[in-house]
Amino acid sequence: MMITRKTELGTIEISTEAVASLAEHAVLQSYGVVGLAERNRFDAWKRGLLKSNPSHKGVLITVEDTGVVIDLYLVIEYGTRISEVARGVIHRVKYSVEKALGLPVLAVNVHVQALRVSHSSTGEE
Repeated sequence: MMITRKTELGTIEISTEAVASLAEHAVLQSYGVVGLAERNRFDAWKRGLLKSNPSHKGVLITVEDTGVVIDLYLVIEYGTRISEVARGVIHRVKYSVEKALGLPVLAVNVHVQALRVSHSSTGEE
């Protein structure tokens, strides 16, 4: 799907894949995020069948009339404050997408799918 913006100089088309790629990059740079997760088991199964599926795992872009809504499905580091990690992700993704593309971000919804325990948080070596 493409997001089309008309200007006095011509037309700009931005694919939802480009928006998802920017959002994914911003998420993976955020404190407390281990990675992205599938929305559900069916999506994981479907991704396994369609290896050429270009959609970004854990990022769903919905195009509205006045901007975009970004849904993120995350794996968070165990022991971090989930609300703070989510708040940081929301701000970073919104800023990154709006700055890079000039597209209004109407909402960034964070769905925590799992927590991951690392060896450093358990005290093991």
